Amino acid sequence: MFGSELLQPVAAGAATWSALLAAPFVGSFLGVLVRRLPDGLPIAWSRSRCEWCGAALRAGDLMPLYSWLAAGGRCRYCAHSLGWFYPGIELAAIAVPLTAAIVDHGGEIWLDCLLGWWLLALAWIDIRRWLLPDPLTLPLVIAGLVVTATLDPARLTENALGAATGYLSLRVVASLYRVLRGREGLGRGDAKLLAASGAWVGAGALPQVVLGAAVMGLFAASCLQLAGIRLHARSALPFGPFLALATWLVWLFGPFLV
Repeated sequence: MFGSELLQPVAAGAATWSALLAAPFVGSFLGVLVRRLPDGLPIAWSRSRCEWCGAALRAGDLMPLYSWLAAGGRCRYCAHSLGWFYPGIELAAIAVPLTAAIVDHGGEIWLDCLLGWWLLALAWIDIRRWLLPDPLTLPLVIAGLVVTATLDPARLTENALGAATGYLSLRVVASLYRVLRGREGLGRGDAKLLAASGAWVGAGALPQVVLGAAVMGLFAASCLQLAGIRLHARSALPFGPFLALATWLVWLFGPFLV
């Protein structure tokens, strides 16, 4: 008994470090996913190539962060600037376990990271393409219900209700907006993402998610205004990234706010 108690912190630390070590490689994969999934391109079975010269990339060119830094942010074959997309999403993927480690350790941190990385991919696609693809949102709903049924079956009804409420509430809001303003304001993808949120955090936490997303959206709009980007009545921001971040923060910190 005493020995097992001593091993628990070791196991928890190992899980945290393994998540941190895996994070940049997960981020590299998410970069491929974000670029290819919206266009229906193969993700796992297609060799990576430079987008400008078409040169096939070798293993040494695909090391997260290191390859980009070693090449000075340029393609080794055509010297074209690679931009900040891949290092950006790889750093964001590293931030996921760093944040999750604040509240969880051991096996729980991997579940936190799975949700965080999944939401990161959705948020980044929405920023780039104004799209929340069904192949990511719908499995996330199912995954939330499966996780709930496995880890906390007593909450399954509430989380199933949360999934239904999340979807229907945003569909109603979108319909009202379209009637009142004569144009689309929220897409079906946003409703499906809120359904996924409900499946993970439950119906009772959905107000926190929506409020958090709205506040972050207003903050982002204020920052754009301060940066000199003029916004008007027909300006729009993708809502998915704010929903994704709010969902993950409520998943992590919601129990401490109750």
